[in-house]
Amino acid sequence: MSRVFLVFASALVALMAGALFYAARIPVQSPPVQHAEPVRTLEAVTHPAFTLPDVTGTPHELAEWSGKNRILNFWATWCAPCRREIPLLKTFQDEQRDNGFQVIGIAVDFAEPVANYAEAAQFNYPILIGEQDAMAVAESSGIEFVGLPFTMFVASDGELVGAYIGELHRSHLDTIVEVMTRLDRAEISKDDARAALKKL
Repeated sequence: MSRVFLVFASALVALMAGALFYAARIPVQSPPVQHAEPVRTLEAVTHPAFTLPDVTGTPHELAEWSGKNRILNFWATWCAPCRREIPLLKTFQDEQRDNGFQVIGIAVDFAEPVANYAEAAQFNYPILIGEQDAMAVAESSGIEFVGLPFTMFVASDGELVGAYIGELHRSHLDTIVEVMTRLDRAEISKDDARAALKKL
């Protein structure tokens, strides 16, 4: 009885060993490599164009201010640096409105708080409102929109020549006026203007 058992056990072990041998020879197929999605980069819009409503809900196109050097200032009521630079931008608008410059405030915020803030702040330049739409306009600069305040510089011919992340100061505005005025006079090229504004 024990001999029959040993023969049966030996045969079973041999059978299993053979199966393992052939299994080892079968090529193992690796799971398909999943390639990561390509990183998407923002493509700069050479001539930005958009329509956004003002505090009364009336839509406005950027083209309404064609022929002027436009300072597009993105801000929000909850942003402390944004609020700090508003008086400076109001002074700048008073000083430069007859020199071909136009500040346009673009609120990345809800309509009601912006309307209330605008009434108290007494802006002397237009305020447009757009939450996601305003962010999309900012991102069209080709610069990653990481926070507020954020400002874009559009030349009098409608071409984007620069952008700045952070709070603007008087020295920044003085440089912007000098560079964009020289550009209007054809004293410098667009590339020269962009290079100068990158140093802000």
